[in-house]
Amino acid sequence: MSTPSDLDLDLRERQRLLDGWVQRRRQIAALEAEAAELLIERIGVHDADVAESPFHRDAIYRSMLSEYSAAAHLPRGTVEQSFTDARTLSIELPATRAAFRAGDITVGHVREIVRASSVVSEAVRNGRVDAETLTLFETAVLVVAEKETAARTRAHACQVAAALAGETVVERHRRAESERCVSVRSVDDGLALLTAVLPEWLAVAIADRLTRMAREVVRGRADAEPTLPPLEDRGDEITVDDLAPDDPRRDSLAAGTVIFGENGTFTVDPLAGLVDPLTDPNSPDVEHLPPDDRTLDQIRADLFADLLLVSVPSAELGSGLDAVQPRIQVTVAASTLIGADDRPAELDGHGPLDPAIARALAGRNTGWSRLFLDPTGHVVETDTYTPTEAMRRHLRARDQHCRFPGCRMPVHRCEIDHNYDYALGGRTRLDNLSHFCTTHHSLKHPDVDPRHRWTARQLPDGNVTWESPLGRSYADPPRRRVMFV
Repeated sequence: MSTPSDLDLDLRERQRLLDGWVQRRRQIAALEAEAAELLIERIGVHDADVAESPFHRDAIYRSMLSEYSAAAHLPRGTVEQSFTDARTLSIELPATRAAFRAGDITVGHVREIVRASSVVSEAVRNGRVDAETLTLFETAVLVVAEKETAARTRAHACQVAAALAGETVVERHRRAESERCVSVRSVDDGLALLTAVLPEWLAVAIADRLTRMAREVVRGRADAEPTLPPLEDRGDEITVDDLAPDDPRRDSLAAGTVIFGENGTFTVDPLAGLVDPLTDPNSPDVEHLPPDDRTLDQIRADLFADLLLVSVPSAELGSGLDAVQPRIQVTVAASTLIGADDRPAELDGHGPLDPAIARALAGRNTGWSRLFLDPTGHVVETDTYTPTEAMRRHLRARDQHCRFPGCRMPVHRCEIDHNYDYALGGRTRLDNLSHFCTTHHSLKHPDVDPRHRWTARQLPDGNVTWESPLGRSYADPPRRRVMFV
């Protein structure tokens, strides 16, 4: 039995853990603030470089982002947003910067405050409000930010910004509409999160239509699954039990071969012994559909995919959309393709794919290439060799995406590049070619100042090693297709 002293000790232990956790969160926020301060200093170096070489502004900026992205193993967009937040803190939001350094707010709060402040900043630049309005914005927002979550801070900051900038709801919505986008993020186990940022009314309308269509599918299940009348519902039908033990009709009725008429007449059923198409599951006359036991959410997801992949764009949107087709690249073993085994296929650039889906895709597509692998799982050759197209197929199968570390731009949106410049003697062969997106291709352009230029070198095994302007090396190995059992 617990004594009062034991309860006090337990309570103090819980308080200690909570207080320690809160303190660590404050320390993390302070460390995030220190990281932002380092970014602010780096922005100063960047601005000095741009002032010295204004014509190379874009190259200098891309090189800086790529360096930090590769060093921290972070997406380029995340790094760019961090630099944007740091610049805004250093120029426009000194009070927010101070609260961040003190650990009073987190990096999530800072991001929401920075985004909302852009409305006020734009109003200041356009002369609609005075420069002091930004100070009022910070004061009003920090009162809430230091006590509430980042999500609640976002809603409050947007309201304050709109009020101070004199922006109406309609104006805010029209401005926000430009931020619509679609993105894909893997959530493992063969699933992915497809996110669409749309005007709210469109999103609500889409969700409503999917829900109503799903409910129609549920209501239609009864039509797709035929039901038979209960066996016990026989009405006035004569059964074996209705006949006397010595009645000669008893044996025929038990076999189900007698049809009774009026005035006690009867005859033998000419169809007796034949297959009943309604009750025999092997009957060829009836299509026996598997039961549809999907949930409403699963039906909505299936309808969403069907509508996007199968439906034809309306004429009002332009006939040019009719030719746009979704593209994916799948790698599957020949033994799996013919059904000899069920090893997972590979959805290139994403992860494993159900072999049944890979086989279904193969049956609907003629663009498959045979790949030969070495013992380590690397692609070394493709069939139907020709000097140009075969090399392209090989590189597409090997690279799958841009070969800068961490970049996920798919190969069909990249360019095949000579790692060692062709103009300087680089040869056109597989160990000197790889896919680079436009952003990372330009990092190694000869016109870029050597202080900001990157170099890329490929090893015989397909490993591409990038060297940054700071002399640091970042390796991007080719994807392997080793199957695990």
